[in-house]
Amino acid sequence: MHAPDPHGLIFPFPEPPAPGQLIEVAPGIFWARIALPFRLDHVNIYLIEDGDGFAVIDTGIGDEATRQAWLALMAGALAGKRLTRLFVTHFHPDHIGLAGWLHERFGTPLLTSQTSYLGCLNISLSPGASEAPVYRDFYLRHGLSAEVTSVVSTLGHGYLKQVTPLPPTFTRVVAGDVLKIGGRDFFVLSGDGHAPEQLMFHCPEANVFLAADQVLAKITPNISVWAVDPEGDPLGLYLRSLATLPRAIPPGTLVLPGHQLPFYGLAERCAALAAHHAERCRLIAGAVAKGPHSVAELVPVMFTRPLDPHQLSFAFSEVFAHVNAMLRLGELRWAESQAGIMRVMAAA
Repeated sequence: MHAPDPHGLIFPFPEPPAPGQLIEVAPGIFWARIALPFRLDHVNIYLIEDGDGFAVIDTGIGDEATRQAWLALMAGALAGKRLTRLFVTHFHPDHIGLAGWLHERFGTPLLTSQTSYLGCLNISLSPGASEAPVYRDFYLRHGLSAEVTSVVSTLGHGYLKQVTPLPPTFTRVVAGDVLKIGGRDFFVLSGDGHAPEQLMFHCPEANVFLAADQVLAKITPNISVWAVDPEGDPLGLYLRSLATLPRAIPPGTLVLPGHQLPFYGLAERCAALAAHHAERCRLIAGAVAKGPHSVAELVPVMFTRPLDPHQLSFAFSEVFAHVNAMLRLGELRWAESQAGIMRVMAAA
C-alpha cells in the first residue's frame, strides 16, 4: 500500500499496464489501458473473468490503432479466451467507439444503458443535426465567435469518425440491476452530469467499484450544457450523483476509474470534486458582481490559460453548466439582452 497523496487518496498501482499487458487489480479483475489520440491520451479497459472468457468494460475509440491494440490483447494476454459480454458505461467515443467492431469481430453481445445506445445511434445517424440554425444561434447568442460556433456545432462529424456502427440490438442495463459475472454479483449504479445514465458497477465480494468517468483521481470530468438542452442542469445532476456515492459504496473500496490510476478514497475524492465546482461558482459570482457577463465572457474567469477553438468550445459548455446551476439556485438571473447577446448578473 502506498502513502496517500495530499488529497487523501491512495494509489495501490503506481504505474499503468504497458500496451498489450494486463494488471490484476482484484482476483479475476484485470486492467488494460488503450491509447487515445487526444490530450487525455488513454482510456482504461477492465476485463472480468466470466466462465471460459472475460466480460469487458468499455472499448476505446473506433480507429485502426485501437483495433490493433485489441488484436494484440487477443493474441497475447487474452489468447485462447473469448469475450463473453461487452458492457459500455456511456456513449462517449472513447468508451463506446469500438463496440460495433468487437461485436462483429468476436460476436460479443453489447450491454449498456438505453440512453447510451440511443445517444450514440442518434449522433451517428444525424452527425450534422447540431448545425441547425436554432443550435448555432444558441452559441452566438451567448457570446461565442462564429469560428468557435462552427467548431462546436460540427462536433457530430468528429464523433462519427470515432465510433463504429453499433450492433442492431443490445441488452439494456439499468440502475438497480444485479449482474452475475464470473459467479459474483455486480450491483449497477447510474450517474449523471458527465453523461446521462452513465453506468457504474460495484462488486462487494471483490471490493471494487468501477466508476467509469464519474469519479477520476486527478482531473474533473467534463460537465457541459449543449444546445439541444439549453436550460439543462448537468452540474446539479452531477453533484447529486456525487453525494450518493459515498453512501452507496463502503469506505476502503478500490475505485477503478475510466481514466488515470485506480485509487482508494472515494468519499474524499467526491468531496474534493464538489468543492472544485463550488469554487468555480464562486469565481463566476465574483465576476458578475462587477457587471453582467455572457457565458463566453465568463470562460477566461474559469479557464485562465489560452484555449484553441476546440478547447474553447468545451470550456464554454462547461461554464454554461455552472451558470445554469447558479440560475437554478437563484444566485444568478438573466440581464436584458444587448446587441443580441445574453448575459447573466447577480440575482440580488
